[in-house]
Amino acid sequence: MPTPLPQGQEIVVTHIHFKERYHMNSLQMATDHYNIGITLQGHRRTITPNCSYSYQAGDVALAPPFLFHRTLAEYDEPYERIMIKFSQKFAEPFIREVGQHVFTQLYETLVYHFSPDVQKKLKGMFFDILEEYQKNTPYKEFILQGMLFRLFTTILEEHIPAQPMTQHPTPLSPQIINAIVYMEDHYKEQPSMEAVAQYAGFSAGYFSRLFHAQLGMTYSTYLSNIQQRHVQILLSTTDRSIMEIAHETGYCHGEYLSAQFKKRTGMTPSEYRKQCALRKDTVYLPNADT
Repeated sequence: MPTPLPQGQEIVVTHIHFKERYHMNSLQMATDHYNIGITLQGHRRTITPNCSYSYQAGDVALAPPFLFHRTLAEYDEPYERIMIKFSQKFAEPFIREVGQHVFTQLYETLVYHFSPDVQKKLKGMFFDILEEYQKNTPYKEFILQGMLFRLFTTILEEHIPAQPMTQHPTPLSPQIINAIVYMEDHYKEQPSMEAVAQYAGFSAGYFSRLFHAQLGMTYSTYLSNIQQRHVQILLSTTDRSIMEIAHETGYCHGEYLSAQFKKRTGMTPSEYRKQCALRKDTVYLPNADT
């Protein structure tokens, strides 16, 4: 479980670097605090019982107490973030001023996206909060409250519309979440349904039915969607050739990747790459989402 707030503290701010491919080893949830953090480096995927979503450098992710989740890497790169943990009590002045419904609205959206200019602004705000937290002054928490509340309003006012999260038809069981994490980690190897079922502790037949019931699609479709999502990441963040991307994402050759990509997105990989170059805030397309 996440580390609780230290006794007598209402807020904790951390700046942490993680190694490549870092992911949580098990389902976790906070019980005594809210989380809000900015990703400084890395592409991340979070899976909860009710939804799944991706985020990357410049995005702000939030988590209320009692949200079971697992996060994992979507790309072979280090992960860096600044995380703010705070108690319900710490946020009460903000809630009294703007209303519970605004605070609830803020935390109903678990990840926010921003234009490049606002990303730069938010990074500065997070680093300022970190710097203030590291001071030893008598009014530190009072100052941090004001800085945090300004961060809240900036997020609400300046985020940009994003693709909706993938909502699961039925809340995912812990075994299915663990199976998805395994698929995300090993998708390049095209793991068979039988192998993943065994990993989850089920027979292949039962796993197939359970997977479809909870995710609304077959195992093979979900695995294919994972591949497509990673193709999109590599197209938008690297200059690798289609053949290189095909090799890295488990496709047999570049022509097959291109055919599958166009079938799903309506454009060729080259067209998608050009679109991403024109629109830096666009990384994922909805019809390749899982």
